[in-house]
Parts: sequence; C-alpha cells; structure tokens
Amino acid sequence: MALLRGVWGMLRVLGRSGAELCGCGNSLRSPFSFVYVPKWFSSTMNGYPKKPMNSFLRYTREKMNIFRAEYPELKVAELAKRIGEQWRELPDAEKKIYEDAYKEEWKAYKEEVNRIRKALTPAELAERNLQGLYKRKRIIKKKELLMLGKPKKARTAYNIFLSEYLSTSEGATNQEKWKSANENWKNLSSSQKLVYEQLAKDDKIRYANEIRSWEEQMIENGRSDLVRSRPHHRNRITWAKKD
Repeated sequence: MALLRGVWGMLRVLGRSGAELCGCGNSLRSPFSFVYVPKWFSSTMNGYPKKPMNSFLRYTREKMNIFRAEYPELKVAELAKRIGEQWRELPDAEKKIYEDAYKEEWKAYKEEVNRIRKALTPAELAERNLQGLYKRKRIIKKKELLMLGKPKKARTAYNIFLSEYLSTSEGATNQEKWKSANENWKNLSSSQKLVYEQLAKDDKIRYANEIRSWEEQMIENGRSDLVRSRPHHRNRITWAKKD
C-alpha cells in the first residue's frame, strides 16, 4: 500500500491524477470486490482540500524541471530515479527544510478537514465516510488484480498511436506532447489510421484470449469472484476469436 501511495503521489507531481491510473468504473458482484462508485458520490469530496505532498515529493516537484532541462534525452522514470538518488545523498539539515514545510502544511490540512467535518450534518458525514470506504476498496482491489496478473484491457487505435507518438517525442513538456499528438492524429489520412485500427483489432483479440485464460486460472484457484458473470462477456470472447 505504501508503494501504491508513492506512485499516486509521483503521478500527481507530474500532472497525472490517480483516477487516470486507476481506470475505475467497473462493477463487480462481491461486496469485497472492486466496488463501483455511483456518479452522485463524486461531488461529495469536493469540499476537502488536497493532502499536502510529503518531503520527498516536494523535493521532486522542485527539481524535476531542472533535471528535464539538464537531461532532455531522459524519460520521466529515469529522471525520477536520479532525483531519488540525489535526495538520498542530501544532508539531513537540507532534508529537514522540506520535512518542516510538509509538517506545517499537514497541520493546516488537518485543521481544515476538521473544520469541514464539524460543519457537516450526520447524513453528509456518513456519505463522505462511505465515499472513503469505496475509494479504499477500489485501491485494494486494483492492487490485488495487478498482483494476480490480470491482463491489460485492449487499447483503442488512438491509444496505440498516442503511445507510439509520445515514446518518440523529445524536448517538450507532457502537455505539449499531448496537444501535438492530438493534432497529428486529426491530420492522419484514413489509410494511415487504418494501420492503427488493425493493431487495435489485434489487441482486442489478444485481450480476449488472455482474459479467458486468466479467468479459467482464477476459477481453478478458487477465485471465481474475480470472473465476469455476464453472458455477453463470453460472447465477446467468442466473436473476437472468430474474427
């Protein structure tokens, strides 16, 4: 769980939200499964302030642009690794500056949360507690499925193009790369997009075969609660195989 929180925080520093990583939204049957959260819950947490970043993430945010300018050829993962190495070698006196700043913000954060909670009615407080429970279950289930090796879902034609484009783009911020990728995708001819559409079809077949094999393995291991029960899922697998 600590590792997951660290990844979540790193993505926030780099401008990506936890929701993008999570890809939440599916409903499963077991009350202990990856719980679907109704849309009307999404507005209940808007009043809470964001949690402050810990000392290491604060340091990462401060140094990331500097390292990007110094090593434009390196990917984010490698930059983060170098920043981590520099953080470990940082004297305790310098680390304390970031740690003290985090403690001050954490204190202010807790005070604001307590102020908000005191102003809530019992019904509103219960609703927020339920939202927190659902969120924790989603995270736990996501981590469990990752450990069990559940296959990644099939990518769309655009997602395949985007992944290829971002991997070859250099010397620009993530936001600039995404904007440029969208413009390039719109300018592709029909024949050029057809290549990615065929790759997407192949990936759909790959996913159908892998998820079927994975679900059979889960049933053998006594984890049928992780297997999709709706009949049309089975039909989709059959159709994908025939295509």
